[in-house]
Amino acid sequence: MRYNVEYLLSGMRKIRKRLPKLTKRRVIALFLIVGLIGGIFWWRGRQKKNGYEESQVSRGEVVETLVLSGEIKAVEHAKLSYETSGKVVYVGVSEGDVVKKGMLLGKLETTNLNAAYQQALSALRKYEATVANIHDQVKDHSGDETYAQKDLRTTAEATKDSAYEAVVIAERNLKGASLYAPFAGVVVDVMTPFSGVYALATQTQFELLNPETIYLGVSADQTEVVRMKVGQEVGIVLDSFPDEEITGIISEISYAPDPMEVGVVYELKVKLNESGVEYRLGMTGDAAFVMQRVDGVLRVPTGFVKSNKDGKYLLLDHGKREVPVEVGVEGEEYVEVRGSVGEGDLIYD
Repeated sequence: MRYNVEYLLSGMRKIRKRLPKLTKRRVIALFLIVGLIGGIFWWRGRQKKNGYEESQVSRGEVVETLVLSGEIKAVEHAKLSYETSGKVVYVGVSEGDVVKKGMLLGKLETTNLNAAYQQALSALRKYEATVANIHDQVKDHSGDETYAQKDLRTTAEATKDSAYEAVVIAERNLKGASLYAPFAGVVVDVMTPFSGVYALATQTQFELLNPETIYLGVSADQTEVVRMKVGQEVGIVLDSFPDEEITGIISEISYAPDPMEVGVVYELKVKLNESGVEYRLGMTGDAAFVMQRVDGVLRVPTGFVKSNKDGKYLLLDHGKREVPVEVGVEGEEYVEVRGSVGEGDLIYD
């Protein structure tokens, strides 16, 4: 040991000679760091005796938590597209704008669409008149209507019905040339931000989001979801904000399993108590659900409970004696134990 100390001091003198600018304060700080490192190794050596790590049976709280990964979603989130293709003549919003429900977002040129609608209306009026004329001709022949009269009447009525459907389609196309906000929210994307561009009906033109409806969506297995309930508090840590713990509550538990998942899992919607524009769709994170909590029970650190063919046990007497125990609530840090052990007993791992 003396040789090691002298060797260490000799090394420190060499360092001192090579670094003449070290002040006395810096030398003292360096010695403190070396002492701290030595103290850590000493403590770790003290914690392990005969190859075992030592701890104690204590009394306190044990919390069983379930951590599930999830993704930020929103209840009110819509991607809007025109029902027909055409040239854009009006764009009323930009990305980031706050809109009210029913606000006009954009519009296509409607000259041709309106002409088609008017033509459909004219055709409908014509065939309505034809049907009225034929009904007037056969009104006194309800009991002796010939096959020719029936064919004439049925053809006219069917043509009128087709004309009416053409009006519905033309009116739908005309209305579909304008897009309105289905709810109040924020415009998060505009595909065509200016007029004069041809837009396809298959393209999403506007994407809207209501930040007030943002939630964390997580999937729970069928054996887990039965232990959860609406209103249960949840702790959340998003990957984008690792140092910020967010709280929330379960707002909805799906009755039907998610068809996109492997196995039988159900989606849980966790409403965030802290709302803010900094939370974005697609952000991922972990949600911690408190499944069970007990207080004032005997507990041991996780990892000290051993298993064999006879059940669970703890190691006492420097790891030489196995004491059978029953395990209660299992938490991340502590495990509840019941058996022939008492508070303050030394246990070994």
